[in-house]
Amino acid sequence: MQVERHQNLEFSPFYGEFPVPRSGWTGVIDRFIGPGATPAELGLQLLPAIAAAIIAPLYALTLPHAWTTLQLGIIAFLGLDCVGGILTNATITAKRWYHRPSQGWQQHFGFVSFHIVHIFVVAMLFRGNDWGFFFLVSSYLLVAAIAILRSPLYLQRPIALGLYGLALLGDFYWLSPTSGLEWFLPFLMLKLLVSHLLPETPPSSESDR
Repeated sequence: MQVERHQNLEFSPFYGEFPVPRSGWTGVIDRFIGPGATPAELGLQLLPAIAAAIIAPLYALTLPHAWTTLQLGIIAFLGLDCVGGILTNATITAKRWYHRPSQGWQQHFGFVSFHIVHIFVVAMLFRGNDWGFFFLVSSYLLVAAIAILRSPLYLQRPIALGLYGLALLGDFYWLSPTSGLEWFLPFLMLKLLVSHLLPETPPSSESDR
């Protein structure tokens, strides 16, 4: 698929014309959340994420743990990243940017793979160097991402939701909870498997099957 340029617009077969990223520091933001985000989208992405960054460490402080400043800072960051990521990747602006023609399964898999760092940090700093947790969760995330990305477009949504459901069951009934971060795995899996990987537009013809 080819991307056509029309002055400050790009063209996608799924989403039609959309803006190209601006220059300067605003262009950095555009490449992160997608160019052309509306004020409503920006508000939905920013305000709940900031609230999560405040509420998550406050919740952790209610638990009988001697948290370090580093741990509380990481909890705040993970709350910001997970909640902001779920909402940002769900916007049509982010969908048309991250699912533009130049973004194939390799780019999406790379985006998911980067978040193994999040799992590593939680396993090491919040679960006492729990390598079993790290390898189990990371492996599931990568295998689930491959299953979604290599599936026909019209099956990706039900497969993603099914795999997300399995992740919730595993988190609730197999893994021991991460105290203070019980929300981490459900939010991370939602952000990556459902919010990021799924395109907004359903298949429009039999050729998409």
